[in-house]
Amino acid sequence: MKEQFWHDKWQNNEIGFDQAEVNPHLLRYWSALDVPAGAEVFVPMCGKSIDMLWLREQGFTVVGVELSKLAVKAFFAENNLPVTVSQAGCYRSTGITIYCGDFFKLTAEHLHNTRAVYDRASLVALPPEMRKTYVRHMLKSVPAGASMLQITMEYDQQEMAGPPFSVTEAEVREHYGETFSIRRLHAEDILDSSPVFIEQGLSRLQEKSFLLTPEDGHFVGMTIGEACQARLL
Repeated sequence: MKEQFWHDKWQNNEIGFDQAEVNPHLLRYWSALDVPAGAEVFVPMCGKSIDMLWLREQGFTVVGVELSKLAVKAFFAENNLPVTVSQAGCYRSTGITIYCGDFFKLTAEHLHNTRAVYDRASLVALPPEMRKTYVRHMLKSVPAGASMLQITMEYDQQEMAGPPFSVTEAEVREHYGETFSIRRLHAEDILDSSPVFIEQGLSRLQEKSFLLTPEDGHFVGMTIGEACQARLL
């Protein structure tokens, strides 16, 4: 899956993954992470998700990364947020920073302050051969003490090519089990309320949310201004 695939999706407005309302799993289960007030939350492959606005409204500082400049600009424009843009491609407004660039080029320097990760649309956006690389890079880039809310979808992958891709609970545990204590918070059959996926020919569709709590870790931070000096190539 090449970068151009996602640029084309945004250019052609083929963004069914962009939700008009705050994700219900985020609303219901975010408190389970027990993230300290004012902490930094990382949203990988964030698009123009309004979930970032909700997180900011709860008092958190949000850091996202998004490949598409069109999506990043749309987020700030559609929500009437004043924004400053650095030469490094760092878009900043009060309480929200988005790095415009490739997730796989993020470093620990960019995410040094992160205390929690919210992954609704990243792991499921990637084909199987890329997911292991994604997880390795996530674990390398995010501080060891960060917790995570992971949301996945499960269906028969033979019935639809994806994205979004089917990611089983077993795979989540395989990827993250050595680093995190993993608790499934919720599993729900959502096919009846998902006509787009019915049209795609799916016979079943489950959405699951997981709480990932670090087994052990430490935290050392830097300011957002310092992090913004780290260029995403």
